[in-house]
Order: sequence, then C-alpha cells, then structure tokens
Amino acid sequence: MNPATALATVLVDELVRCGLTDVVIAPGSRSAPLALAAHAEPRLRLHVRIDERSASFLALGLAKRTGRPVAVICSSGTAAANFHPAVIEAGEAGVPLLLLTADRPPELRGTGANQTIDQIKLYGTATRWFAEVGVPENRPGQVAYWRSLACRAYQRAAGPDSPGPVHLNLAFREPLLPDGDTSWCEPLGGGEGPWVRARVAPPSAALHLPPTRRGVLVVGDGAPNVRRYVAAAGMAGWPVLSEPQGGGRYGDNAVSTYHFLLGLPEFADAHEPDVVVTLGRPGLSRPLLSWLQRAQEHIVVAPDLDRWPDPARSATQVAQAVEIQAASGDDGWLHAWRRADQAARAAVDEVLDSSGTSEPRLARDLADALPNGSLLFCGSSMPIRDLDQAMRPRRGIRLMANRGASGIDGLVSTAMGAALGHNGPAYGLIGDLSFLHDQNGLVLGPREPRPDLCLVVVNNDGGGIFSMLPQAALRDPFERVFGTPHGVDLGYVTASTGTPYTLVQDISDLPKALRGEGPRVVEVRTDREANARIHERLKDAAQEAVRAALAG
Repeated sequence: MNPATALATVLVDELVRCGLTDVVIAPGSRSAPLALAAHAEPRLRLHVRIDERSASFLALGLAKRTGRPVAVICSSGTAAANFHPAVIEAGEAGVPLLLLTADRPPELRGTGANQTIDQIKLYGTATRWFAEVGVPENRPGQVAYWRSLACRAYQRAAGPDSPGPVHLNLAFREPLLPDGDTSWCEPLGGGEGPWVRARVAPPSAALHLPPTRRGVLVVGDGAPNVRRYVAAAGMAGWPVLSEPQGGGRYGDNAVSTYHFLLGLPEFADAHEPDVVVTLGRPGLSRPLLSWLQRAQEHIVVAPDLDRWPDPARSATQVAQAVEIQAASGDDGWLHAWRRADQAARAAVDEVLDSSGTSEPRLARDLADALPNGSLLFCGSSMPIRDLDQAMRPRRGIRLMANRGASGIDGLVSTAMGAALGHNGPAYGLIGDLSFLHDQNGLVLGPREPRPDLCLVVVNNDGGGIFSMLPQAALRDPFERVFGTPHGVDLGYVTASTGTPYTLVQDISDLPKALRGEGPRVVEVRTDREANARIHERLKDAAQEAVRAALAG
C-alpha cells in the first residue's frame, strides 16, 4: 500500500470511530487519497460539491444544525483558500468543522510548482487548532500518530466548551491512487472505539444570583442551555428578550417587541433592571445594546471563558453558568413589560396587516405559517432583522442564521447543509444579493443527498439594508454603489439548475407557495424605498402605542 492511501484510510477510519457521520468533498487531484477513502467508507454520508466555497458552507450548515463535527476535503492551492469565509464564520460562531486540505510535499513548495501555495496556518486565528500532518512514510509508528492525531482533531473541533474549526494540512507525495497492494509495515487497524477517549470534566459551580424581581434575560445567537434559563426566568418573573435565532422567543415571558420598546427613551429610562443575564451573542438591535449599558449588573454566560461576547462593553461579570433564583414579591415589573409589549405588538401587526406585501410582513407570516418541527434558516442582513422586529412568539420551530461574522456569503449552501442535518421540513429566508452571491449552492449532482428545503428569496433588486442607513441620503451615488441593482431574473437562475420555482404575487399566496418537497425556490418581490417607509411606520406606531400605554 502506498503511504498516501495508508494515511487517508487510517485517518478517515479513526474520524468515523470518533463519531464523524458526514463528509463534504470538493473535487481535486492532490486530495484523491482522502476523497477515495471517504467514498469507500460505508459509515459516512458523502456530499460532493464542485465549488469549494459552497462545499465549506454546506459543511458549516450541517455542523451547525447537528452540533457534531463535519469534515470537508479539498485539493491544494486556491481550493483551500476558498474555505476561508466559512472557516471565519465557524470560528466566530463556534461551529465544529474539520478542514482536511491536501497539499504538495515540502520539496515542491516555493518552487513555482503547480497549485502550490503556503497553506501553513492558512486560516490564521480563525481555527481552534492547526496541524501540519507531515508526508506519510512506510515505517512503524505512523499508525499511532495518525490515529491519535485524528482523535485530537475531532475532540478539539467538538469542544465541548469552545467548539470550532480545526485544520489538518496533509501533504501527499505521488502515487496518489491505491495500487492494489494491502500490505503495510504494521497493522493499520485501530481496535474497538476511538484510539484516544477524551473525557469531559464536570462543569464548574454556577454563579448564584441574589433573588430579584427586576431582572431580564437576554438571549442572542448561539446561546447555551436556553430552555433551562428561560424556565428559570419564568420562575423569577423576568421578561425574556430573545433574538429569533436565540431560541428563547416563546412562552408568557417573551417580549418580542423589545427593539421598539428600548428605542423609546421614556420606556428605557423607566425600566432599568437590577440585573441582566445574557446568553449568546446579541447583535441585531442597537437599542438593546445601548440599554445593556444601563444595567447595574450585567452577567454574561459563556461556557468558554477565553471567548465571552460583550459587544456593548457592559459586562460586569462573566460566568460559565448562572443560577437564577425564584424571587417573592409582586409581578409589577413583568406586567409592565408585558403591557408595553402587547401595545407595541398590536400596533406592529396593524401596520403590517394594512401594508400589503412587505418584507417585515413576509418574515412574520412565514414564521407563523411553518409547521411544528420545521427549521428556518435566515439571511444575515435584513431578513433576520425583519424577523427580530416582526416575529411573534411561538414554539415548535428551530431558527438559525450565520451571525458569527454576519456575512451574506454562502447562505444558500449553509441552508442546504442545515436542511440535510434536520429531521423535518426546512425553509430559508434570504435576500436577493445573498441568493446571487451563492447561487452555486443550488448545483446538486444526480447522486447527492437532496434536502427538503424551500428557499424564500426577498427580491428588492439590490441591497435593502442600505436604505435604512445614512448612506440613503446620498442620492446621487447611492443607487449605484450601495443599492447595487442587478436586474437578474431569479426564475432563470433557478431554471439553470432545474430547481422548482414559484413567484408569489400576493402575500396571501405564501402558504400555498411553500408546499412541496425537495429543494425549491419561492420569490417575493418588494421595493426598497417602500420597505424603508414601512419600517419607519412600524417604529412610529409601536412607540406611539407604548407611550399611550405608559400614560394609561
């Protein structure tokens, strides 16, 4: 057996023993040993994509939904460089990826050899760990090295406190293909189970908070143990302010209009809490981030004390876990939040119901229409903000978004991966620029696993979020350099890949358009300037209703 085949065979086998179930492959020559070993492994589900960026974001979506490491394989050179955006997102969001990049052997580096670049620590600080595996050799001791290395890589990616991407750079000398010889200088087998069994230490003692009724639970992206904390907040009489993808927007204590409430000075001034507990990374609402700075005590829950989120620089304590104590006393604090939330919610719904087809109404109605057990993957720009401002509390669906670095790249592929990792129907809500940025994500070979994913694309012919920003006042250059109209007919884009397509003319037709199976696209067309006006109406109506509620 040649050394390249031996290393690839042992590495794939050990990763499977550790728990690996999915591998994504982008085609290449230097990575042939890895691709063939993965293809020959019956315990793996294989996914092949022609575009490395799409492949890495597909792996990201799979790992994000399942919570388990997913491996992605590519050849050398710029193939590996195209993984970088997904690696950055995985690093910021704590998603476990195993990046297996093939490379040229050392004697070819720096010589101008074809497809040879410097791949050592290619992804910089975005990875949790990097290893230059070294050119495999037919000598005793290699199997123990390869298997222990695979175990270390898998466990470092999985966490548990700080999951994220791990990069193994694998240099292969030719020959790259199996030669039919199965002999090796030592046994290649690994026995039963993983070569190294990593044990997770018990968590440290939680921080116990003094009982108080004037507390607030804030839930952002990537929040840990959400159900436990939401239940504790309920017992303590605290309102819960959860971003949609945070997973805490349900139950009697959920305040879904916090963006409008905290943007109103009269409300924010009158509702300064004694303590705020934050889970995950809040980042959708500027009024919320400003309000966090008012808290007398702001405790950030972070399983990894080396990486705690605090974008407002308002944290007073950081703990791996917190115990929220039930407190006696009246519910005046919670009732005040609920009363304001009900007033704002009624005003928001009235504006949306009377506005026809609009982007925030689409977000609200889509979240309402999905059956229990559904996954909703949301775009990182306006769609997730529309959900944050318009979505009503509900149970029974799982929301996800790429909010680690909040880019618009790779969203179609991430949604595809998340859908493949989800046991149930999956849906996506993204903008037209995000869709066009990753239209290669619709390219599926005839033998590839096909997700049950309905992708709803909001087409406002450009970058809608910029119409909400100060740039919109620059009338002369705005449309070209910020609005970036494209004029692309999305129906033709989907037709090029044979993806079923539906154009929704009226928002009332949305439930019917969502029906179906497999990958499919639903387009909803809107106007950017009209959308900006709707958002202003929502803000004005919600805050006027809250003022009336405060006065009453």
